[in-house]
Amino acid sequence: MKVSMTVNGKATERDVEPRMLLVHFLRDELGLTGANIGCDTSQCGSCTIHLNGTAVKSCTVLAVQADGASITTIEGLASNGNLHPMQQAFWDKHGLQCGFCTPGMIMAATKLAEGNPHLTDEEIRHGLEGNLCRCTGYENIVRAVKAGAQAMAGGD
Repeated sequence: MKVSMTVNGKATERDVEPRMLLVHFLRDELGLTGANIGCDTSQCGSCTIHLNGTAVKSCTVLAVQADGASITTIEGLASNGNLHPMQQAFWDKHGLQCGFCTPGMIMAATKLAEGNPHLTDEEIRHGLEGNLCRCTGYENIVRAVKAGAQAMAGGD
C-alpha cells in the first residue's frame, strides 16, 4: 500500500506492507532511529513520537494508519541547530544515563508540558507512567521535565 505523510516537516511517500508498524517505517524506511524498539509490547514507551500533535507509542500504530498524518520524531524537535528546550533540560539536569528511553521520555514530556509550565512532581510521574527507565531512578527525569516545561513557556 502507498502511504504519504509529513515527517519532521518533510513530505514523504512510500509503498509499505499493510502490517508494517509505524516504528519500523520510521526506522527502516526513513532512517529515523531515534524512536527505539524496546519491548515489542507497547509497555516501555521508548518508541514515543508525536502523531498529529498527540504523543503515541509508534509500535502500536500501523504505517498505513498514519497515512496523511503529521509526525514529529525526536530528530524533528531541534531547530536551527538548537536543542528543543526539553532536550536541553534533559541534558542540563542529567535526565538520562544510557539514553535508550530518552527519546520517548522527551517526546512524552514535551506533550505533557505544553501549556503547563508549573507541573508538579506527581503530574510528571503520572504523565510519564507509560515510559520506563531502568537507569536513572526518575528523580533527574522529573527535574528535567520541570525545567523543560518552564523553558518551553519562556521562563528559566
